[in-house]
Amino acid sequence: MNAIEINFDGLIGPSHNYSGLSLGNLASANNAGEISRPKAAALQGLAKMRLMMSLGLTQGLLLPHLRPHVPTLHALGYRGAPEAMMAQVWAEDPALARNLCAASAMWTANAATISPSADTRDGRMHVSPANLVTNLHRALEAEFTTRQLHLLFADPRYFSVHAPLPMHAAFGDEGAANHGRFCDAHGAPGVELFVYGDNPGGRFPARQTLRASQAIARRHGVRQPVFVQQANRAIEAGAFHNDVVSVVNQTVLFAHEDAFEDKAATYTSIRAAFPALHVEEVPTSAVPMADAIRSYLFNSMLVTLPGSTTSAPRMALILPAETQETPSTKAYLDALAGSNGPIAACHVIDVRESMRNGGGPACLRLRVALTEAEVAALDPRFLLTPEKADALERWIEDSYPDEIAPDMLGDPLLHRQLLTALDRLQGVLGLPDLYGV
Repeated sequence: MNAIEINFDGLIGPSHNYSGLSLGNLASANNAGEISRPKAAALQGLAKMRLMMSLGLTQGLLLPHLRPHVPTLHALGYRGAPEAMMAQVWAEDPALARNLCAASAMWTANAATISPSADTRDGRMHVSPANLVTNLHRALEAEFTTRQLHLLFADPRYFSVHAPLPMHAAFGDEGAANHGRFCDAHGAPGVELFVYGDNPGGRFPARQTLRASQAIARRHGVRQPVFVQQANRAIEAGAFHNDVVSVVNQTVLFAHEDAFEDKAATYTSIRAAFPALHVEEVPTSAVPMADAIRSYLFNSMLVTLPGSTTSAPRMALILPAETQETPSTKAYLDALAGSNGPIAACHVIDVRESMRNGGGPACLRLRVALTEAEVAALDPRFLLTPEKADALERWIEDSYPDEIAPDMLGDPLLHRQLLTALDRLQGVLGLPDLYGV
């Protein structure tokens, strides 16, 4: 069956700031307390979406979450106008205030795990929003993400949107950042790769549990799941999600040599289910793990270009600019460009504001394979057009702060600006009352 892949990018929210909330994310930690540029961040993300459309690919978006997170303020007993509540929280508990203002929902690779209809026993697409229980600022995202996904995938004939897994560390689930799909074509039955972590006693937590991955595959009714373990040495080096050290697209696994705990067993397991596997492995001798993480080489997007065929795939890497500024990754990519493999093109983009907070091009998107009938059943308000991109650009220019310094998170004027910006966004996209404030 014919199908296309749509990337749903997270629209970077106006509260984008550097609070360093994510243990194990080295970029987030290294830039904690710096001055962020929310307007530049959102425009960089929108430019990436425009690039995807220019390549002939269908592009979607998911919206920023309500920040500050007013429901949590109310649940904790605060009362009054949101900006007044946040001023009080900042005075009493700055760490809590920083968690309530995070714009981390922009990384929609963590929004959900999605199994296309070609892979499932009931022939519907299944969606599991991630619970993100490892970090408080991310756990706050599950409810609003679920609400958006119910709007986007509303037709039960084609879609089944599940509740997040139980909110407990035993079922820690961080979404598609730890999930990939091998297939001959987007509409063909696929083999779904679930990557889990197990890093007891390590400096940094393993965020995706095997129990969570197994539960998602089970309730989605995935016909051919494969479960493999991320390398502990990669987690300890700062690869907090598997998409920091590998990326899958159709027949290709683009991965660092040290991405998986047992590399040989991983490749054998995948090939047993998907014999057409092509591994593009980057050796440590060419790109040390520290360089791969610093540049986010593997957090690039690997996409199939229009006009590709199963026998002659044409893929492109969408790379962060940092890969050109790191000598080892630039040398590797220069050599890759001259090879005869399936990766035919590289496009370098500037998403520095996201990168400085710990997320590259792949973090910013949730990829979804859909048939023509399923595309027609989507809520079109979540699909991007050039005209909608123009309207969003005007909204960003008019509504976003230019900068957020750390101590501004206690400023009532900033919080009023953030809430006003989101209120205006509802009108731009025709989604009234989405935020409820």
